[in-house]
Amino acid sequence: MYQKKNLASILAVMSAVLILLCLASLMSGRFGITPGDIYDLFAAKLSGNEDTSGGAYAVLFESRIPRIAAALLIGCGLSLSGAAYQGIFRNPMVSPDLLGASAGAGFGAAFGFLLEMPAAGVQLLAFIFGIVSVVITLIISRMAGGKMENSPILMVLSGIVVGALFQAFISIIKYVADPFDTMPSIAFWLMGGLTYVTSSDLVFLTVPVLVSALVLYLMRWKINLLSLGSDEAAALGLSVRKYRGVIIICATLMTASSVAVGGMIGWVGLIIPHFARIFAGPDYRRMMPCTAVLGAGFLLMVDDVARCMFPQELPIGILTAIIGAPVFIMLLTRGYRGFI
Repeated sequence: MYQKKNLASILAVMSAVLILLCLASLMSGRFGITPGDIYDLFAAKLSGNEDTSGGAYAVLFESRIPRIAAALLIGCGLSLSGAAYQGIFRNPMVSPDLLGASAGAGFGAAFGFLLEMPAAGVQLLAFIFGIVSVVITLIISRMAGGKMENSPILMVLSGIVVGALFQAFISIIKYVADPFDTMPSIAFWLMGGLTYVTSSDLVFLTVPVLVSALVLYLMRWKINLLSLGSDEAAALGLSVRKYRGVIIICATLMTASSVAVGGMIGWVGLIIPHFARIFAGPDYRRMMPCTAVLGAGFLLMVDDVARCMFPQELPIGILTAIIGAPVFIMLLTRGYRGFI
């Protein structure tokens, strides 16, 4: 009972901070919006008397709210994916791009830019190839003689190979692309960013992320068993192959949809689960909710810095690497051992 109360307090504080971050994000930017403006705009919209021609209305409802929602969903999705992978593969160095989903999605987006497809087509190709890359990884792992329940290392090695292959394909596309038109779009997208996110882009995020997150939350105690090892989990009556497959599917869907909308955003799925373990411990029943809230808040904060700190907006992927690498080094040098 004490642990439940303690977890409830931790989540309450984290949620309150996340709400404050959302309010600060709504107000911050080159176009200043006050709390009074936000209240008036929402009140007018709810009453049906909104003035859609105003600049504040366009900034709030067409730019900042979709962008904030995307940051929350992507941060939550990447963090939960990383935590799930770290659990089932029993490795604290695992990240959401482990099985090649990020590289595959990057290739799909680059290919879409090369074909001069609209934004929705680019995102759809990124999502499809993100799924395809993981399917190829699983096929290669099976062909190599590995079974999901007893040879996860083969999946990891297959994912590294598939990721490297798709990275090579991305390099080919960048080499043949128009250096004055297509190439800048590909390069900017690969660095990650939420600059051009709109309400329609949230279609690629909301359903995959929320549904997969719910499934992982309901299966969090099974991840605890899988983190003990395949033999131990099977001895406790768990169908290792079945549940590991479901977890991989959910993590892949969240990663592919996040990359499809936000580009290649690294480090979130690697470092956030470690911080969640500091607050909630290694028990996935406690850690998963903290991971979701921390990941959402972290990426929202990074996005605020990216669009407000400098005159020209920085790609999020650059900032997450600048922040994530030193933080992870600090955890290692302090001897942190928060993994199971």
